[in-house]
Amino acid sequence: MWEPEARDSSGGWPVPRGARAGPSLSSVLNELPSAATLRYRGPGVLPWGASEEEEEDGDRNIQAIAEAAQKELEEPLPSRELPWPLQARRAHSSVSGLKQTLLAESGALTSFSHRVFTAWDFGLCGDAHVRLRQRSILYELQVELEEAVVRRQAAVRTLGQQAWMWSVRILLNLLVIALLGAAFYGVYWATGATVDLQEMPLVQEMPLLKLGVDYLPSIFISGVNFLLPPVFKLIAPLEGYTRSRQIVFILLRTVFLRLASLLVLLFSLWNQITCGGKAEAEECKTCGYNYKELPCWETRLGQEMYKLLLFDLLTGLAVMLLIQFPRKLLCGLCPGALGRVVGTQEFQVPDEVLGLIYAQTVVWVGSFFCPLLPLLNTVKFLLLFYLKKFTLFSTCSPASRTFRASTVNFFFPLVLLLGLAISAVPVLYSLFLIPPSKLCGPFQGQSSIWAHIPESIYTLPQTVQDFLFFLGTQAFAVPLLLISSILMAYTLALANSYGRLISELKRQIETEARNKVFLAQRAVALSSARGAL
Repeated sequence: MWEPEARDSSGGWPVPRGARAGPSLSSVLNELPSAATLRYRGPGVLPWGASEEEEEDGDRNIQAIAEAAQKELEEPLPSRELPWPLQARRAHSSVSGLKQTLLAESGALTSFSHRVFTAWDFGLCGDAHVRLRQRSILYELQVELEEAVVRRQAAVRTLGQQAWMWSVRILLNLLVIALLGAAFYGVYWATGATVDLQEMPLVQEMPLLKLGVDYLPSIFISGVNFLLPPVFKLIAPLEGYTRSRQIVFILLRTVFLRLASLLVLLFSLWNQITCGGKAEAEECKTCGYNYKELPCWETRLGQEMYKLLLFDLLTGLAVMLLIQFPRKLLCGLCPGALGRVVGTQEFQVPDEVLGLIYAQTVVWVGSFFCPLLPLLNTVKFLLLFYLKKFTLFSTCSPASRTFRASTVNFFFPLVLLLGLAISAVPVLYSLFLIPPSKLCGPFQGQSSIWAHIPESIYTLPQTVQDFLFFLGTQAFAVPLLLISSILMAYTLALANSYGRLISELKRQIETEARNKVFLAQRAVALSSARGAL
């Protein structure tokens, strides 16, 4: 245990080194070999320097040092015959295992010091940016502390507590599955019942009701995407996970909801167009598709994607105008606790990015059947961008829960790639397998949409034909495959080398931290030993 030195006259702790007669630079340099070899050679200037009492007993200390040096020279140790650098290296090797053991047992090495000393950006300008960065660092520290508390609580749970926790998680996941199942069934029912509802006399007599029936699948999908994510946010804290894992579960469930609802809509349309994949059915036997209910199925598919895009825009506008602005006004009118609870709203960046990915997936699906859809989507993005920017700076505050940057760089591109794969399936299936409409469209009279492409190629000049047909031969495909394999192997090797470099840098940082902690412990031990003398 470290014993403090004598207090000053006011009863406080010892006066710092700068307030007393400090050591000279030559004395510090003289003691560096002793500190490097981690050997105690008597009281000196490291780490506290000489106190007034030691200065009064200087002759006694010098005599003690001389006797210790004479005793060391008389001992038959191999190290006394070695030069000082080799002695330092041997001493460092002998105590390295002891250092690691002490640090592993003490648990002094944590990630908090790295976040405190390396997280600040000295290029920040302005009070607002500084406060935002401070909140971000504070949030990261809170997340680390909360995760440490959750892990500590999980480690001391009894068998009964673990069984209760897993029971709660299973029930909550069953609830989430039930909500998702109900949402998907609702989308499937709304898509299938649209044609039947349109033929009802009541719907035919009321234009507004007929318009609502036409947009019923889009309305249902937009409503589900708007209502269920907040429910997921309420369920996640009840599962007993850490805050970062809660965010991951919320995002995974939201992604599954958005993309799966789109898949259910496409499956329902496919079921109507192809009679459930039964070409011998009575409705599909004549033309290869259900020409009675969907005489122009390409138009219907493009219309559904257009409706989804339109209702995505209307939902965004309704949220900003009917929810966010009234909540901000209520916060200003009610300055008490009620106003703070109701009026506090956060800008959730992950939710906004998922909305962009969902809209882009819808455009990828419908751009072939509705060529103006990308232009309309661009106009929608520009409008929503400036409106969200205005609401962000006027009504919203930074999110209390953030997504880690390392996870963002992997998660959102993966979701975008998944959306591209989902959109490619219906488009390619429509190109190769579903016969085009007989009554409308540019591909009338063809067995498939793809069959029109070779016919168009044959109308081109001979040089262009030869070049295009060369692209489909093995003479082009094999070199392309080899070059792609080489580039892929190079990219993987480069990524692995960067990964090893990052791991090595992390190990160096951990080693430096361990060394600093060990030197601090050694300084405390030396000061206590010196106090005992």
